[in-house]
Amino acid sequence: MLLIGPGEAQEADIGIAGGKGEGLLFKKGQIIRKIKQEDMVQELKKEIKRMLKV
Repeated sequence: MLLIGPGEAQEADIGIAGGKGEGLLFKKGQIIRKIKQEDMVQELKKEIKRMLKV
C-alpha cells in the first residue's frame, strides 16, 4: 500500500509525508529518512525496488 501524508504514511508499507521543500520517507510506520522535495520520487522508487528484492 502506498499513501502520502503524515497520518497515512505511518499506516502504509511505504509512503512519503511531504512538507515545504522536503519530506519524510516512511517504511512500515517508521521514519527512514528525510529527503529533499526534488528527490522524493527517485528515493521512493529506490526504496520500493529494495522492498521487492526481499
